[in-house]
Amino acid sequence: MPPVPPFRLPDAPARHELVAKYFRALGDPTRLRILELLRAHGQLTVGELVAELALPQPKVSNHLACLRWCGFVDAIRDRRLRHYRLADPRVAALLDLGHTLLEANEEHVAMCRRIDAP
Repeated sequence: MPPVPPFRLPDAPARHELVAKYFRALGDPTRLRILELLRAHGQLTVGELVAELALPQPKVSNHLACLRWCGFVDAIRDRRLRHYRLADPRVAALLDLGHTLLEANEEHVAMCRRIDAP
């Protein structure tokens, strides 16, 4: 049975709306940290991610569900455990590109108040 989506899309979303939603999955520092940890370690269980992030298991699982739903990570079942990994090598390339682009704009991004606004 496929996972339940964490949000509801309009009946006919425009392409730019879908791309914006896709990138919003990367807009959370915890989800980015999860992706960085998976990139560094190859694959990790929820328990290992909980230990690395020092967050409650339900919170980590919720972030993983979002990342899975959007196609950033997938899970491999090993007996009773699920090991999470990046779903596509392009996810690592996307993270690298983000870091590279940030290098030239880090000070501006840090001072930007519009991005943090609700």
